[in-house]
Amino acid sequence: MEKTKITFGTDGFRGIIAKDFTFETVERIINAITLYIRNLKSGKNTIIVGFDPRFMAGDFAKFVSNLLKQNGFDVILSSKVVPTPVVAFFAKHHPNSIGAIMLTASHNPKEYQGIKFIPNYGGPATKEITDEILKYLDLDVEKSKIGTLVETSFEDDYFKAIEKLIDFETIEKNAPKIIFDGLYSSSIGYFDELLTRHKVYFTSYNMFHSSDFGGGLPEPKKPYLKHTKEGYITLANDGDADRYGIIDEKGNYISPNIILAMLLKYLHQKGEKGYMIKTVGVSNLVQKVADKLGIETITTPVGFKWLSEAMRKNPAILAGEDSGGLSAGSHIPEKDGIFANLLIIEMVSALNKPLNSLVQDIIEFAGCEFFTDRVDIRLDDEEKIKKIQDEFLNAEEIINLPIKEKLTIDGLKLFLDDKLTSILIRKSGTEPLLRFYIESDDKQKLNKIKEYINHRFS
Repeated sequence: MEKTKITFGTDGFRGIIAKDFTFETVERIINAITLYIRNLKSGKNTIIVGFDPRFMAGDFAKFVSNLLKQNGFDVILSSKVVPTPVVAFFAKHHPNSIGAIMLTASHNPKEYQGIKFIPNYGGPATKEITDEILKYLDLDVEKSKIGTLVETSFEDDYFKAIEKLIDFETIEKNAPKIIFDGLYSSSIGYFDELLTRHKVYFTSYNMFHSSDFGGGLPEPKKPYLKHTKEGYITLANDGDADRYGIIDEKGNYISPNIILAMLLKYLHQKGEKGYMIKTVGVSNLVQKVADKLGIETITTPVGFKWLSEAMRKNPAILAGEDSGGLSAGSHIPEKDGIFANLLIIEMVSALNKPLNSLVQDIIEFAGCEFFTDRVDIRLDDEEKIKKIQDEFLNAEEIINLPIKEKLTIDGLKLFLDDKLTSILIRKSGTEPLLRFYIESDDKQKLNKIKEYINHRFS
């Protein structure tokens, strides 16, 4: 039988349970990670293992833990469902940690499971690390002295760190009305526990772990956040709680791009220093706000592993992506949806304004509102894709708008006219599609660009 092809995407390996994601596949990955770690010769020997609520996640975690123990490591296995950011925090701060293994497929549908390696800097493995791990795939692992295995919970030190980062005193005095939609995810028992410890009242729904996430997707976006109420903000996390989602007091889903812009301004007002680190897909709104605040920006390819790497090399006031992941330089270099939700609550409490009003404030501060759209072109021919990208790369104008700047760090991003209009051209990571992400402060420009692209490929 042909072995499953193992590749690492933006954040680990994912596959359909019992088809691509099997005990055999997991063993191959763990043995490769074993050889990679042994080759580091770091002198550290402890590996942390955690798991989300997915089907058989706990069984896979125990299997992984026993494999690592047999391979000579001292293993600390979470005694319960745990969020990815909590595992990352523990991996960074445990004195003998060489890293962590997390069993999660994040926001993927219920039939998926995944595995990620988190190095002991407490963030996603870089491409260099995952490429190195793949070199050891299917090589023999020599047995060594058997290690140890203990089970424990990870939250205490994480809670203490969050309590230093978040101004709970201000939240306690002036908290907005809160709905926490647990979405059956791993944030249950963590986000709500922090609110409870600080006597912050909230209404909650879907507060138990479910391997099928209640029949929906474990993604904190508008279609899956059913429990909203006038005058309340609704907060949620994805399956492993590294992403956040929020709906304001009037039932509007607030884009992560707007959240990043608001939090950047808020943290700057608090006196936080550093770069705004963002992926190439983040809205021009964030750049506009950063420019007005005099904050320098760093732009990375898509994927939090690139943000994490930039955070470890540069002081960061905030790091974020448009898909709902963020962290701060004062925290771990890993996206943390629990921290994000608490920081949003702190901002609303401190500024003493409804979130809906703060959205309008940031648009007024930027001096413009941005509109977005996307065109997908079905293409599975790499030569055609390259030809199209080269065509746009060599262009000097589009719909009579001069191209002012070109970014090629991940696909191709073109800034047109006054640099408030842009086109990001990237291949889909999951489908044979070439995607055109269009953004502008002018709806007419946006629609003309969309018409041009559709006509060009019709």
